[in-house]
Amino acid sequence: MAIVTEHRDVILRPGEYAVAGADCVLRTLLGSCVSITLWHPKLRIGAMSHFLLARRGNRATGPLDGRYGEESLELMLDALAKEHVFPTQCEAKIFGGGNMFPDQNPGSTIHVGRDNGEAARRLLQEHGIHIVSESLFGVGHRQIAFDVATGHVWVRLVHPTSGFTPLTGEHS
Repeated sequence: MAIVTEHRDVILRPGEYAVAGADCVLRTLLGSCVSITLWHPKLRIGAMSHFLLARRGNRATGPLDGRYGEESLELMLDALAKEHVFPTQCEAKIFGGGNMFPDQNPGSTIHVGRDNGEAARRLLQEHGIHIVSESLFGVGHRQIAFDVATGHVWVRLVHPTSGFTPLTGEHS
């Protein structure tokens, strides 16, 4: 994926990622999925992912797939490297991993959102990328907007039973 350079909003769907310049705002909607944002403060270049699962069960020999956290981060880092941005130069933020159906299967040991969030933390630590903020887990979905010019990420948490509730706003 080439760097997005024109001024615009870019909306990421599940399995997508983007690398963008300062004229862009990257947006997505997360439930149990997780988004990692990477930002280079001096160059004002950023990347954002929207992955569904932490890892692929059986890694195929085909191309990397942004639906999986491990592969999504690789795709972002490869695209950033083409812009001369390296992992340790970035600040990371992590969002999502919500429980969308808290009343269903309360005794279940399967927690896709939690697995996704913990995988994101682990992956960033393995690459030596400093995590400066996160908004993970809980109940409901999140609306995310990443302003690449400033590195700020705004989050809105929506609880499934109570409607719209703003979270603390900007996470920096």
